[in-house]
Amino acid sequence: MPEKTVQKEPDKKPVPSKKPKPQQEVVVQIPLSELHPFPDHPFQVREDASMQETAESVKEYGVLVPALARPREDGGYELIAGHRRKHACELAGLTTMPVIVRNIDRDAATIIMVDSNLQRENILPSERAKAYKMKMEAIKRQGARTDLTSPKISAKFRSDDEVGQEAGVSGDTIRNYIALTQLVPELQQMVDEKKIALSPAYQIAALTPKEQGLLLETIDSEQATPSLSQAQRMKKLSQSGELNEDTMLSIMMEQKKPEKNDITLSGEKLRKYFPRSYTPFQIENTIFKLLDAWQKKRQRDQSR
Repeated sequence: MPEKTVQKEPDKKPVPSKKPKPQQEVVVQIPLSELHPFPDHPFQVREDASMQETAESVKEYGVLVPALARPREDGGYELIAGHRRKHACELAGLTTMPVIVRNIDRDAATIIMVDSNLQRENILPSERAKAYKMKMEAIKRQGARTDLTSPKISAKFRSDDEVGQEAGVSGDTIRNYIALTQLVPELQQMVDEKKIALSPAYQIAALTPKEQGLLLETIDSEQATPSLSQAQRMKKLSQSGELNEDTMLSIMMEQKKPEKNDITLSGEKLRKYFPRSYTPFQIENTIFKLLDAWQKKRQRDQSR
């Protein structure tokens, strides 16, 4: 019986996998009129010396770092990063600016917007508070769309802790800042102007809007802002329903401990300015005579 010959199949060459190439982002010149601010953008664009310097630089060299934007449903583009650069272009008399357009959703855009601005100097507490809150809420919404077996979900990793971890601060710090968003605008402004310190501000943020209005009236009448201890007691009374005009006034009328104004000057440092024969009494008298002469000179200069 003849043997059957088995025909070998030709060796198949491996087909190279067709992985999609990462989309290369292109910088395009977009008219300023088509660039719209990010909704509820928490960072102010200030008309200060820094803005004038930026405008002068843009006028001379152009915009060196492109802005980032995403398409709007209603047409045009929504700025994610580059609000100050856009205003500098307007001051410099330009009509367009370089922009990278990225197709991302609102939550991803919010996180980028906050992160890109938090690196700036001179951020007001109210700006930082609103920015942290926006980022935390965006992360929460993203987490709601992830797989429930995600390690972050199973470990109940809080979104405010995540914001803190990325910002290099504790979750408690993030929660304290976010509490500032509960302050009425007038108190937020006082915190921004450093008339109220952050520590007491965190406490009075727990007061109701009506109680905060009462606090504003008391601050105006007493010409004083609450210390941390006073703010803590107000918060406690608010929680027990006992904070009213009388209890708030009694707290705010308390005498605060005066700040120490003592200045200590080292005798060794002063000695090099006086003859060795001078006694401490002579040194002190000479210093006050010099200060009197300096004060009279200042008064003369101011009256000219």
